[in-house]
Amino acid sequence: MQLITIQKGVFCALRPSLWRLLSMRIAPAIEHREALSRLSFQTVVDVGANRGQFAVMARRLFPQAQIYSFEPLSEPAARFTEALGRDDRVRLFPCAIGPTSGPAKIYVTSKDDSSSLLKPGSAQREIFGEQTARMDEVAVRRLSDCLEAGAIRGPALLKVDVQGGELDVLEGSADLINQFDALYIECSFIHLYEGQPLFGDISRWTEAHGFRLGGVYNQYVDPQHGPVQADFLFLKTAPAGAGPR
Repeated sequence: MQLITIQKGVFCALRPSLWRLLSMRIAPAIEHREALSRLSFQTVVDVGANRGQFAVMARRLFPQAQIYSFEPLSEPAARFTEALGRDDRVRLFPCAIGPTSGPAKIYVTSKDDSSSLLKPGSAQREIFGEQTARMDEVAVRRLSDCLEAGAIRGPALLKVDVQGGELDVLEGSADLINQFDALYIECSFIHLYEGQPLFGDISRWTEAHGFRLGGVYNQYVDPQHGPVQADFLFLKTAPAGAGPR
């Protein structure tokens, strides 16, 4: 993790267009280039946007894409707006995505990108040293409450990085899931949060909804716990008789 931090700093330092973001301590999530650079998207739905790290990288990879980002915490959302608010092809929604719409409590951790609607468990503290700093109330919406199907122009990507809430996001996006050509989801192999779904649960859901595993990236292995989490790319299965995508 320390290495990727250095790599991000060098990446920004060599690109003057990113210096303003670097001064704000926002670096593009370059660790996702291997998974996504061979693909092309007209729409990116970025659930769990934090300060805009993924959106910045998506803008560089897919310069013509419309990006819809979702971040329920007010502090990182404000940083996102400061960084990307002038880009008319990026829109931020200040909410989480879930199966039902309404208010919810979120556990805000010492490093806010580990915050979750689920309570952090002992493994999260042991591996990453995260402690719950406070609890806030945030808004949760179904994806279709925020976007109409027509707004999601294909090819489209749904990216999910929500610290244990992956299945809730998928359930909250189920009525629009056919609009997406690829899903890119951070999944865990062990319980970092209480009651969180693991990779097997996510894989079964995606397969049942017409997606197949297309790649595994950025696996993190802890010396004591073994494999902890990774990013998984799921691609829409072509209909029978269709040619390659």
